[in-house]
Amino acid sequence: MHNMLRGAKKCTFSKKNTFLGTLCAKKLYLCVDKSVILWTAMGINAKIAAISYLNTIPFLYGIRHEGSLCAQLSIAPPAQCVNEFMDGKADIALLSVAAVPSLTNAEIITDYCIGASSAVRTVVVVGNTPIDKVRRIWIDCHSRTSVQLVGYLAQHRWKIAPQWLLLEDYSLLDNPQQGDAFMIIGDKVFNFENRFAYSYDLAEEWISQTCLPFAFAVWVARKGLSYEVHDALQRALTFGVEHIYEAILESDFADRSYAYDYLTRNIDYLFDSQKHKALEKFWDFGLKVEPKVNPG
Repeated sequence: MHNMLRGAKKCTFSKKNTFLGTLCAKKLYLCVDKSVILWTAMGINAKIAAISYLNTIPFLYGIRHEGSLCAQLSIAPPAQCVNEFMDGKADIALLSVAAVPSLTNAEIITDYCIGASSAVRTVVVVGNTPIDKVRRIWIDCHSRTSVQLVGYLAQHRWKIAPQWLLLEDYSLLDNPQQGDAFMIIGDKVFNFENRFAYSYDLAEEWISQTCLPFAFAVWVARKGLSYEVHDALQRALTFGVEHIYEAILESDFADRSYAYDYLTRNIDYLFDSQKHKALEKFWDFGLKVEPKVNPG
C-alpha cells in the first residue's frame, strides 16, 4: 500500500471554469472543449487531470506559463479526476489521497500537494448541534479523502457513531434538523461560513488529534512515464506556487477578497516528510465510510 510513498521525493476549477492562456513559449495551438483544454507545442507532452477548486489554480498557472510542459489538461472535481486516471484518460493526475492505495501501476511524484498545516477552511463539518450530540452527518462525496477523514475523526476524536447520509440536495443546509451536521468541501464552503452555530475544520481537527499536518491530494503518474515529464511538472508546479498572486489575477477568483489569504495561509503546498507520515497513518485507518442515499 505504501510503496508509492517510498518512491516519492521527500522534503527536499467546476467544469465551467475553462480558461485561455499561453502554456508553451514557442508554437501554440489552443483548443477549448468544455472542461478540457488542449495545448500542443514544441516540448514535453502529457495528459493531466487536475482538481477544479481555487486551491489548484497556482498549479494550473504554472503548467500554463512555465514553458516546458505541454498538456492536455482536464479540470474536474476530485472524484472525477480519480476516474479519469483509472480509465487511462490521464497520464498524470492530482488525486484525492484516499484513492491512491488502490491504484496499480502508479506512483506519487513531485514535492507538491494540496495540504494543510493549520486550518484548511474548505473541508468542514457544520451544523447547529455540537459534534458530540450529532446523530446524522450528511456527506459531500466529491472527495473520497474528506469522506474517510471525517470517519476517522468521528471514531478517534469525537467518539461518535453517526448515521452517514449522502448530501445531494444542498438546500438541506438552509433548514438543518436538530442532531444533523453537514460535511462540505471545496469552494462552496465560502458561501456557508458563519451560517452555523458550530463549524469543525477537518484539517485542524486532524492536527489536534495526531500532531501531524495533512495532505488532501497528491500528484500521481503512471509508472513508466518519462522522468523528463516528472521534472517538467515539478518545474511547472514550482513556478505556479511562486506566482500565486498572478495566478489569482488570471483566474475567475480575481474579485474574491479571500483568495490570496486562503492560498497563502490555509493551503500548504509542500509535500514534506511530515505529510508523508500523516498519509501512512491515514491509510492505516481501517474504517470506511459509506454514506446512504437520503432515505426521504
